[in-house]
Amino acid sequence: MSVSAQSSPSQSPTKAAVPAPSAAPRDSAVDARRWPDVAHPPAASWARTAIAERVVRLALGRLPLRVRLGTASGTLGLGGPLMEVREPRAFFRRIGATGLIGFGESYMAGEWETPDLVGVLTVLAENAATLVPAPLQKLRSVWAPKQPAAQRNTPEGSRDNISHHYDLSNDMFALFLDETMTYSSALFRGFPADRTLLPAAQRRKIDRLLDQAGVGSGTKLLEIGTGWGELAIRAAARGADVTTVTLSREQRELALSRIKEAGFEDSVRVELLDYRRVQGTFDAVVSVEMIEAVGAEFWPEYFRTLDRLLAPGGRVALQAITMAHERMLATKDTFTWIQKYIFPGGLIPSAEAVEQITTEHTALRVAASDGFGPHYAQTLRLWRERFQEQAGEVGALGFDEVFRRMWTFYFAYSEAGFRSGYLDVRQMLLTKEDSPR
Repeated sequence: MSVSAQSSPSQSPTKAAVPAPSAAPRDSAVDARRWPDVAHPPAASWARTAIAERVVRLALGRLPLRVRLGTASGTLGLGGPLMEVREPRAFFRRIGATGLIGFGESYMAGEWETPDLVGVLTVLAENAATLVPAPLQKLRSVWAPKQPAAQRNTPEGSRDNISHHYDLSNDMFALFLDETMTYSSALFRGFPADRTLLPAAQRRKIDRLLDQAGVGSGTKLLEIGTGWGELAIRAAARGADVTTVTLSREQRELALSRIKEAGFEDSVRVELLDYRRVQGTFDAVVSVEMIEAVGAEFWPEYFRTLDRLLAPGGRVALQAITMAHERMLATKDTFTWIQKYIFPGGLIPSAEAVEQITTEHTALRVAASDGFGPHYAQTLRLWRERFQEQAGEVGALGFDEVFRRMWTFYFAYSEAGFRSGYLDVRQMLLTKEDSPR
């Protein structure tokens, strides 16, 4: 799973009996060494703060929300999910200083709260294109934070970026994932999705990708992005010879254990290796929600690598989160809350970008592309509900309240992106032309 270039994310689903997020931290409860930009609002000029307040007030007043600012009587908005800004001065100051990064940090700090986080963020995502006035949109390169050079996805940078998220703790991921330990969108038979159906829906998604890639007995398969090994196990069960690569030491350790337990250690190799350094030729390549971690700068190299590794007549099956091409172009150079706290170096492509890059740089061609974004919204809802149910166990692993609010915000933010249609997830089949470029 990787969700990156998104403005802060109609209606949230019927709620299961899920505990509300625990009490918001106050400044004195935030570890300033671990969360320096959450513990205290950043410095911001009076002018930036004043402009931010005016823009935010005008935007919220036009939306189907109810926004309560501090102790002021009345609310902003046209009616809808309630958003309570408990510390308006800090809230506007953060947005004035760092835009949507400040919006997320303000939630982490407990400066605003809502009983319906997905509902609030979905309204914002549905109106993302018009939240900021057009004149300010044209000045995005001036006021929006830029992506730091330290997050570039060079081979060394990619290792650090992946470790930041995926090496947190296998035990923590196991608290909210299902028995397949699959961290990408499932494919359900119908809605609303139920947690008991999640393992089957994850296997259905994997099997569909393997079918698209033509994986069967004797197939020499490369998987880019091992996860915790479920796809490799299911491919090996079909008789495939599997090489799977990852940059996460934690994931590799557990994947090796699960593969051995399933009895496929002789037919699956799990290598701690950057995709650019893979050698050989493969009948099929499968990669699930890994392209989002590549970065726009390296997309041509990524697809050239797939082209180099794929045998003539071979197939590539990708599952990728996507966004509208125009929105991708507008936000691709902006540093976002997701990039700062969840997926450093990440960027979501558009389906058009994939087609353009493969056409210009490779012999690969997109032969099929099927979207199923609503299924990701359901998957994220199930993860979010389980994560909140397991808050005590997450805390027992050493993750503090700010971390738990951050991850709750991340799940809700992502779910809202798919509910609103701001984001999509697609399975894409790429085939190779006879005459490579």
